[in-house]
Amino acid sequence: MAAVTTPPPTTTTTVRRTRRRPSFGRVVAWTVMGAIMLITLLPFYWILRTALSTNAGISADPASPLPVDPTGGGFARALGLQSTKEAIAQGGAGGGLDFWRYLLNSVIVSTLITGCQMLFSAMAAYAFARLRWRGRDKVFALFLGGLMVPTIFTLLPNFVLIKQLGLIDSLLGIALPTMFMTPFAVFFLRQFFMNIPREVEEAALLDGAGKVRIFFRVLLPMAATPVITLSVLTYITSWNDYFWPLMVSYSDSSRVLTVALAIFRAQSPQTGIDWSGLMAATLIAALPMLALFAFFARRIVSSISFTGIK
Repeated sequence: MAAVTTPPPTTTTTVRRTRRRPSFGRVVAWTVMGAIMLITLLPFYWILRTALSTNAGISADPASPLPVDPTGGGFARALGLQSTKEAIAQGGAGGGLDFWRYLLNSVIVSTLITGCQMLFSAMAAYAFARLRWRGRDKVFALFLGGLMVPTIFTLLPNFVLIKQLGLIDSLLGIALPTMFMTPFAVFFLRQFFMNIPREVEEAALLDGAGKVRIFFRVLLPMAATPVITLSVLTYITSWNDYFWPLMVSYSDSSRVLTVALAIFRAQSPQTGIDWSGLMAATLIAALPMLALFAFFARRIVSSISFTGIK
């Protein structure tokens, strides 16, 4: 009779993972980060709170953290959805705001500046990074000197040039001074082009491709990430520009949204500034740029860090 042996009982050991207590430095870092985020987001919340309040309520209780007499009248006035009688009754101006026309003008100007500037800046960056020609480094150093010139110094010469070209009070006149290239854009893209292996370009040359074809078919697609990053930054900068469009545009046909907001504030009635409508229009104008930056935030940070490290 065969003896039946039973296997020894297996002992299961449970491994308990001990949670590390957060260190003092980590707690301080998260506290400081939370405070910075709160300080950053507080103005946006206050804009929203003011936009959802009535002008009478704002005057009655200006320190209230919540909307006073909540209403959507400010957004209706900003979008031109209120009649003159209703706007005046709610403490707004009777002139109104042609929001959609100004929004279209801002989109056209920002798109024109961004598209042309990316193309010409990328071509200049390629010439400074990959082509060999006499005096290249000296010209690039002189070109970078433009970063030290304050923008306000170029306003008057640009205005005289635009006036002589007959482009005053036109969208092209607003876009032209920054439509071609900027020193920062050329420097930013040059840093990326310099780190692309030359073997890629040499392989394309062996296949019979010329310099122009190599740029458009090989190097430019490889630089898609920094180009998109720079496009977003350029688009936001041109969208928020105020002083130059104020100098050039005189009518609704060429007036962009930032200038229109200042005119909307100047149309305030005798009772006071239409803070509710002004904050509503400001929030609507800022939302596209906030959404654009939030969508590309990770790509912007990674591209800037890569370019800076390299």
